[in-house]
Amino acid sequence: MSIAGTKAARAFAVAILSALASGCTSYQPAPKAFSEATIQPYRLDSGDRLRVTVFEQPGLSGNYTVDQAGYVAFPLIGAVPSRGHTLPELEGMIAAKLREGFLRDPDVTIEVDRYRSVFIMGEVGQSGQYSYVPGMTVQNAIAVAGGFTPRANQTNADITRKVNGRIITGRVPITDPVLAGDTIYVRERLF
Repeated sequence: MSIAGTKAARAFAVAILSALASGCTSYQPAPKAFSEATIQPYRLDSGDRLRVTVFEQPGLSGNYTVDQAGYVAFPLIGAVPSRGHTLPELEGMIAAKLREGFLRDPDVTIEVDRYRSVFIMGEVGQSGQYSYVPGMTVQNAIAVAGGFTPRANQTNADITRKVNGRIITGRVPITDPVLAGDTIYVRERLF
């Protein structure tokens, strides 16, 4: 082999090793705020369906959905900003608006009737959008999506999550909890 051929082979080998090494280091481990989000109070977002009860007001009680803009359209008071608020905060906002000329002392309670979906992609049996269940882990979500494919990395997954208004992606073990609205990506194993 000529010197030029040896140099080209070395350059090629270095390029391959660099690509492999960069592939191994390109992910971001989940930051501290990522896991802290799992113990924070639930924050509403588009797609959540709420069961709102106004005591002794059957005409106002019912199911309402947080729309794409982050609002709940409520009778008498109109659109109420909901995205990013907790259930007690939204209860207080609706009660305060109803007090402004509609009801003397409204008693409002809100429960989540249906959480927004989780999205599961990558090396799973059936990628797609699935219903979120409180207490769900990455492993539970993968099971709902048909389990792992034979090529799947079965030890961890990448989750993309909205934390404090920012979209963050982090790699977590499959035992980690999932939040409503998360996108889970199961990578292919290297070997």
